[in-house]
Amino acid sequence: MKEVLIVYYSQSGQLLDIVQNVASSIEGKNVNITYYRISPENDYKFPWKQEDFYDAFPESFLQIPCELKPPKADILERKYDLIILGYQVWYLTPSIPINSFLKSDVAKKLLDQTPVVTVIACRNMWLMAQEKMKRLLVACNAKLVGNIALVDRHINHISVITIVHWMLGGKKTKYLGIFPKPGVSDEDVKASEKFGTPIRKALLTNDYANLQDELLALDAVKVKPLLIQTDIRGNVLFTKWANLIIKKGPSGNPKRKKLLVLFKYYLLFAIWAIAPIVFIVFLATYIPRYNKIKRDKAYYSSVSLKNN
Repeated sequence: MKEVLIVYYSQSGQLLDIVQNVASSIEGKNVNITYYRISPENDYKFPWKQEDFYDAFPESFLQIPCELKPPKADILERKYDLIILGYQVWYLTPSIPINSFLKSDVAKKLLDQTPVVTVIACRNMWLMAQEKMKRLLVACNAKLVGNIALVDRHINHISVITIVHWMLGGKKTKYLGIFPKPGVSDEDVKASEKFGTPIRKALLTNDYANLQDELLALDAVKVKPLLIQTDIRGNVLFTKWANLIIKKGPSGNPKRKKLLVLFKYYLLFAIWAIAPIVFIVFLATYIPRYNKIKRDKAYYSSVSLKNN
C-alpha cells in the first residue's frame, strides 16, 4: 500500500478543492491518502481585514515563522511514499503557515528523503515563491519531483481588482456584477483532477524521473516571460520595504502602521503605474533577450534548483 500525505494551508477553500481534485485520480487501489491542514496557533482570518493583510507583509516576505499547532500523532507515525504540498503565495513568498511548517522539526521528519509534488494556487506571480520553496525543501532533505501552478488567467489589472474584492469581502463572486470571478477559474479547479493520473503512475512505479515533463504536457505550469523579471524586481523592492518595516517591531506593533500605509500606496502605485512601463520595456528588449527568456522559461517550468 502506497501512503500519500497531502499537506496544505487554505483560507478560502480554493486550494483544498484543487488538491482534492488532484487526489481524486490518485487514490484508489493500493493508495491511501491522508490530509494534514496546517493550523497556526493564531490563525489568519478570512476574509482579511485590510490592516491585517498589510501587517502580514514583513513576516511573509522575510519568511519569519509563526507558532503552529502540532499535527495529530497518527500523521507522524507513518512513513509516506509521496507528499503533496499545497500552498498559497503571500507577497511573492510561500504563505506564513507553509513557511512555518517547512522550518519546523515536524516537516524535517515527514519530508526527509521523500518525493514532493507542490501545488500552487495564486493570482499570477509564483516563480520566486517556488524558488524559495525549492530551497526550503532542500533544507528538509526532500526531493521535489513535480509542480502544478494554477493562476487567475485574467489580465493583471483586472485580477488585482477582483482579488481584493475576494480577499476583503470573502466571497468568490463577480465584483459589481460585471467583473469576472476572482482566483483560479471553476473550470481549471475541476480540470485539476487530470494531474493526478501521471502522479499515480509515478507513485506506483516509484519512478518520478519524467513526472514533471508529463505534468507540463497537461499544462500544469505556464510561465509568462514578462512575469519573470517583474517577480525578480518585486523581490528586490520588497526586501527593502520588509527590512525597513520589521525594524519598527513585530506584527501588530503600532509603530509599523505609518510605514505599512506608505507601503500600501507604494504597492498600488507599482501595480497601476510602474507595471505598464515594465511591460513596454519588456516588449522593447524581447528580441535581443530571446535566448535568455527561452532558457529562463524552461528553468522555471522545471523542478531543478540553480546552485546560486
